[in-house]
Amino acid sequence: MAHRFAQLLRNRNTAVAVASGVSAIGVVYYLNSRKPFQSLITIEAEGANPRDFSQLWSPPSRGEVLARLGNPEALKDKANKHVVAESEFDLLIVGGGATGVGCALDAATRGLKVALVERDDFASGTSSRSTKLVHGGVRYLEKAFKELDIEQYKLVVEALHERSTFLKIAPYLAYQLPIMLPIYKYWQIPYFYAGCKAYELLAGKEGLSPSYFLGKRKAKEAFPMLRNENLVGAIVYYDGAHNDSRMNVAIALTAAAHGAAMANHVEVIELIKKPRTTFFGKAGFGEKEICGAVVKDTLTGVQWTIKAKGVINATGPFTDHLRKLDTGISTKEIVAPSAGVHIVLPNYFGPRNMGLLDPSTSDGRVIYFLPWQGNILAGTTDSPTNVEYNPLPSEKDILWILSEIEGYLDPSIKVRRGDVLAAWSGIRPLVRDPAAKNTESLVRNHMINVSESGLLTIAGGKWTTYRAMAEETIDVAIEKFDLKNKAGPCVTTRTPLIGAQGWNENMFIRLIQSYGLETEVAKHLAESYGDRAWVVASMAGMTGERWPIHGKRLSPQYPFIEAEVKYAVRKEYACTAVDVIARRMRLAMLNAQAAKDALPRVIEIMAQELSWSKDRQKKELDGAIEFLKYMGLQYLSTSANLGVEDKTYYTRNHFVPEELERYQREFHKLDYDRDGRIRLRDLSKVLYALGESSSEGSKFVTEDVKQKGVLEFGEFLDVLSDVKEARQRKQFAQDAESTKREDISISRSGGGV
Repeated sequence: MAHRFAQLLRNRNTAVAVASGVSAIGVVYYLNSRKPFQSLITIEAEGANPRDFSQLWSPPSRGEVLARLGNPEALKDKANKHVVAESEFDLLIVGGGATGVGCALDAATRGLKVALVERDDFASGTSSRSTKLVHGGVRYLEKAFKELDIEQYKLVVEALHERSTFLKIAPYLAYQLPIMLPIYKYWQIPYFYAGCKAYELLAGKEGLSPSYFLGKRKAKEAFPMLRNENLVGAIVYYDGAHNDSRMNVAIALTAAAHGAAMANHVEVIELIKKPRTTFFGKAGFGEKEICGAVVKDTLTGVQWTIKAKGVINATGPFTDHLRKLDTGISTKEIVAPSAGVHIVLPNYFGPRNMGLLDPSTSDGRVIYFLPWQGNILAGTTDSPTNVEYNPLPSEKDILWILSEIEGYLDPSIKVRRGDVLAAWSGIRPLVRDPAAKNTESLVRNHMINVSESGLLTIAGGKWTTYRAMAEETIDVAIEKFDLKNKAGPCVTTRTPLIGAQGWNENMFIRLIQSYGLETEVAKHLAESYGDRAWVVASMAGMTGERWPIHGKRLSPQYPFIEAEVKYAVRKEYACTAVDVIARRMRLAMLNAQAAKDALPRVIEIMAQELSWSKDRQKKELDGAIEFLKYMGLQYLSTSANLGVEDKTYYTRNHFVPEELERYQREFHKLDYDRDGRIRLRDLSKVLYALGESSSEGSKFVTEDVKQKGVLEFGEFLDVLSDVKEARQRKQFAQDAESTKREDISISRSGGGV
């Protein structure tokens, strides 16, 4: 029966009808099974004025957190003399990504005594390198219908519910985004339209704005950069988006506000065990149980022990490292790491308020093209990789994304390698369940496993479902670690994140009126900090200009201001320059060169706040520049395959000053009339003198230039740029041919992060 049903679904018209019918049935079940959204649990008092900073909760200092965790040096510090070290926590959570901080918030709001340690910084790994979407996955819904896959269907339903929760608990960080599906075949109109409507039906009362159809003319008006050839129209649907690392930090701070001890830059170096006293001989437990961990402050080298009734492993791609600390170096690995590469382009490549989904790339995957933080974000890929601390985006993946982008943009728009402002790779921790019969197969979504000694591992999943994963994890922890008498029910569906309570969409206007901020800066602060934007603005120094009055920018291209550095250090546990430019502000991931330019001032401010020595400042600068190489700064500059001239291609500009001087000299030789132009027939002479192929150059002469018969210097540079672009693409295409990209199928990837 299922086989015959699947055959029917291969017919497009039947598929549309079935999709709508099944979705309608599913939504009835879904709406009846969901509980109404209850009143929010707040941290500040009702009616608190966010501009009265005394009424706003302020986090304990990092020193106070370390003292509570038992750090001996922190306990000696007079500033922490009021802090008493905890003798034992209920839970010690290892990992400060989305899953880890989500677990900390869930457990803390249930009344448990929680500690969390993170080796680097909150969101330093995959959680800051996502596609920035909060979605159920319209593509996965299509797959569920085509393959009659009920499990995939359930995953989409769960993610849509979690999307709604995202938007409710952090409305200043999460928002709905219209995404266009361009249509180039008429039969796709009813097919995609029905799919988007099915997607909406599954969300039910928790849905976003309704999808709609645009004709060809309206589609081009909404997205002028779209390829016009064979375009018949577009479907626009709505999904969620967010600022991932700021969301991660907000969750961590909210957990701290509810009593959790949250410490970044603290690494677990050993798990400690004792003879088992609970559940002996039951539930697959062994003779010994984990009762804590030896940790190290990576900034000072101080080591100490944190005791806990249970330890949760939420370390993402590094899951197996902690598992090996538990059961030995021979422990079979369960993580199948997958690299997801993204690139960032200037905002002129797309509209500022609408994204685009390419549902049919050359290898059958999808690519998103999304407005994000004033730039355009494009990605992603799914390729097997190795677990690395700072993964480097492969040039093959970057060029693949660029080539796919060219497929749906107007041919007159040239997307060059030099247009890439930043590029990064995030490692998705796809996992195998060690308790499954077939331990080689990857789980669909996430996996929870408890070892014989009681190490509770949560791995897999994606950003959208972090809260549900955390709830399930803490439910298991309460049962396995005998915490039922201490823990209350889960309340995270109605626990707003720090900054949400006093925020509203028009708050930025009051910020402008109160502090004399630029409109772009005020909007950025409100959308990044919520009601805490008042605190950030209060720290802003005067510009010395008539307008804006306050808010000195760190980069003229972006709305990040100096006051954010102070706030990150004082209120958000930022300890290094990279913490600030990559996770508290997103400059490193938006524009690697702009981040490098801003580094000296960022470090100067942090040095004043943290009393850094000159040596420490130099160390921070060197470390941050090294980090920016993994964000696309002078990409491939260390490659032995590229000469000096080729390396200059990977700077933000296509030509360095020395090149431009050389080009001007050769151009000037043939500018006989001294009017800044050369004859078209002399182009081949200039190219030959510069060592470039004249036949290649003629391919890139525009029709306008051909009609005029002359080239101005700017037009000449355009030709040279295209010649260099073609040469580089050809070189990397040859490299890619020798090492073919290996992709992970959608069904195994679990929907990304």
